[in-house]
Amino acid sequence: MDRLPRFETGQLIDRMRNEFEQLMTQVAQAVNDAPPGRVIVESEEQVRDLLGRFRQSTYQAALQLRVDAAEAAFSPGGQGNQQAQGR
Repeated sequence: MDRLPRFETGQLIDRMRNEFEQLMTQVAQAVNDAPPGRVIVESEEQVRDLLGRFRQSTYQAALQLRVDAAEAAFSPGGQGNQQAQGR
């Protein structure tokens, strides 16, 4: 069974860095904006939803990087072709 090429972890980190920083800003804002005595009640659902969207976005980005790596490996100018030509 053939294996799909892998992508570098750093590619995912680079792709998601800005979104992660925005997420942390939104989480901090949600918790900080909640009134005293109601921090969990007023912020938990919002933070859960933010993290859920980030989880989905991260997974989609990882899948796309894997597809991109596979396409690059099999394209005329991709790594797979270069390896086959002894470069």
